[in-house]
Amino acid sequence: MTKPVRLALLGCGTVGAEVVRLLREQAPDLTARVGAPLELAGIAVRRLGRDRGGVPVDPALFTTDALGLVKRDDVDLVIEVVGGIEPARGWLVEALRAGKSVVTANKALLAEDGGTLHDAAAEGGADLYYEAAVAGAIPLLRPLRESLHGDTITRVTGIVNGTTNFILSAMDATGAGFTEALDEATELGYAEADPTADVEGFDAAAKAAILASLAFHTRVTAADVHREGITEVTAADMASAKAMGCTIKLLCIASRGPDSAGTESVSVRVHPAMIPVSHPLASVGDAFNAVFVEAAAAGELMFYGRGAGGAPTASAVLGDIVGAARNHLAGVRAPSESAYAALPIRPMGEAVTRYHISLDVADRPGVLAAVAGVFARHDVSIATVRQAAAPAGPADGATGPAARGGDAILVIVTHAAPDAALAATVEELRRLDIVRSIASVLRVEGGAR
Repeated sequence: MTKPVRLALLGCGTVGAEVVRLLREQAPDLTARVGAPLELAGIAVRRLGRDRGGVPVDPALFTTDALGLVKRDDVDLVIEVVGGIEPARGWLVEALRAGKSVVTANKALLAEDGGTLHDAAAEGGADLYYEAAVAGAIPLLRPLRESLHGDTITRVTGIVNGTTNFILSAMDATGAGFTEALDEATELGYAEADPTADVEGFDAAAKAAILASLAFHTRVTAADVHREGITEVTAADMASAKAMGCTIKLLCIASRGPDSAGTESVSVRVHPAMIPVSHPLASVGDAFNAVFVEAAAAGELMFYGRGAGGAPTASAVLGDIVGAARNHLAGVRAPSESAYAALPIRPMGEAVTRYHISLDVADRPGVLAAVAGVFARHDVSIATVRQAAAPAGPADGATGPAARGGDAILVIVTHAAPDAALAATVEELRRLDIVRSIASVLRVEGGAR
């Protein structure tokens, strides 16, 4: 029998333990698929003696010396499921430069400094696989990197964070406010004790950077992504979306096109947005993920499934391990990074979008004309205006003037315009005496421009 491919596993938490379980349970099939047995050489953990949930492995394999494990001569592949930037970056750079292929689920590291990992892989002639870094078990990154490599991808729109999708789906279905929906997500295990990375959009922004890098052959980092979270979305916003035949989702939107000077460029943003219920992403509920890809020749493609959790993520890791192990035995490399386009990043202010704006205004003659004048001064066209009586009590989450109520509520939806023009419009509206407060501002995506 061909000698085993020896694996170093860095991390044995929820995902790492699932990787170990699948390696053991599926050993015969994995051996047949790879052409050689997959054998654990060691498992690096932060603390020895910790309960690993019955992970079926020899305790002698555990070590706290991750770098020492990576450097061992008998290690062929390194699998990293620890997360974070350091010390993970140092371990993986060491492995790649030494010619040892890496499988990682570390979206934060890839989004912040993926270029360093790709450079190290090129230097060492090693593979860098990271299918599990975005959308869990959904086969998404490899199609972008390989299957669509001959096409021109123009736009990627996705729901890539299960926690926020569960929260917004619950708010849409029950009419609950953000806090109540977050509490439910926490009780069910969908939200961490500290949900900041999810609800403030950091997790989705990291994934958006990775998707944009692959789709547009350009190195994009998390710092290039415009990011907004969902903490300001209210039950009133959900009700207004329903009245428009829409729902609200936290979207990652990456697109390529000309900037204001006509130069081909890339725009990447993460923010809550209203989308029509007819849009394919609108029906994605619970903690599921989905990514909608638009390409010049292939047209519209949809990828859907569970985007988080130990088993789905471990499934993606195992798929990468098989690919890397096959290449190791054959002495070949997978397709390397494609960043030849090196497109500039388009500022958020140049992104073309639509706004839904809810204003608490004085109900007297001339108010609508004054408001419309602000939009006109910034060259923003109004698509629809709806007026309603102001609520007698505080709106969901409202404070200050909004909590005191007003004479009328104006709900305005704009036509598409540069985001900078829309933002300037909102800022001028805030300064009008007749505008008591701006109850909410949300972008509108996926409908008529």
